[in-house]
Amino acid sequence: MSGTTNLKLGVICAIGASLCFSLNDMVIKFFSGDYALHQVVLTRSLIGMVFTLAILIPLEGGLKNLKTKRPILHILRGFCVVMANMLFFLGLASMPIAEATAVFFIAPLAITAFAVFFLGEKVRLRRWVAVSLGLVGVLIMLKPGSESIRLIALLPAGAAICYALLHTLTRKIGLTESASTMSFYIQLTFIFVSATIGLLVGDGRYHGTGNPSLDFIFRQWTVPSTFDLSLMCVIGITSALGGYLISQAYRVAEANKIAPFEYINMPLAVVWGVLIWGHWPDIPAWIGISLILGAGLYVVFREGQIGKHINKQRPIQ
Repeated sequence: MSGTTNLKLGVICAIGASLCFSLNDMVIKFFSGDYALHQVVLTRSLIGMVFTLAILIPLEGGLKNLKTKRPILHILRGFCVVMANMLFFLGLASMPIAEATAVFFIAPLAITAFAVFFLGEKVRLRRWVAVSLGLVGVLIMLKPGSESIRLIALLPAGAAICYALLHTLTRKIGLTESASTMSFYIQLTFIFVSATIGLLVGDGRYHGTGNPSLDFIFRQWTVPSTFDLSLMCVIGITSALGGYLISQAYRVAEANKIAPFEYINMPLAVVWGVLIWGHWPDIPAWIGISLILGAGLYVVFREGQIGKHINKQRPIQ
């Protein structure tokens, strides 16, 4: 397969994954006032596991691919992805979807910092400036010094850190597993973690804090309506499919050419916010969004120019 064909396939996969993840984020925010997060995630992951076993695994050789020589790596990756998802979804319960998505895109900036401290890579001044500008964007969205300070934005920021840690670990150890294998073990980790949380707090004993994010994690499990259950099934499929597509995108094409297409999530998040919740970002939010996205895209393109010798592989969610 030629390089041009690889790039086209990678771009198609990345766009498809971004659409899947954006739909997933919108539906989970929609559920955040009615269901417990761990109930939604468990239902989503069970459906995702069925889809993975029935569709994705057979596409890449069958159940024999589930055998792995790197179980510890899968566990570490799985928990990084679970933490990134959980923190981001908790942020969605209290924040407009566009602003939460923007804060999450500090991940490329965190990856730059981790590359220095954990991988010993050299980062030039211009990339450090980009990192600083991105952090300024986050501070603007936090609105420090005002009565409306939004510490809740630290949740998607924490999600970005977990995401960056996953990326950094993968760059350090390389990637040898198939996309369907990675999807299977991530779904397995989601099922284990969400079921455990449900057993611990799923009776609703800690619900009623008045904080949307805390109530999202402490709410009692309830029987979903037929419509809501169908939506959970949809995001189960899109979650598994999105994870598979983004893994494939980074396997067949250079990461610096694929990464910018993940930023499609940003305009999609704005559209969801306006159409469903009637929220249009205010001026400080737009300034913060612009700084974060501009800095993130600069880091992506700059890293592609000066670091092409690094084989970057990046499985997601």
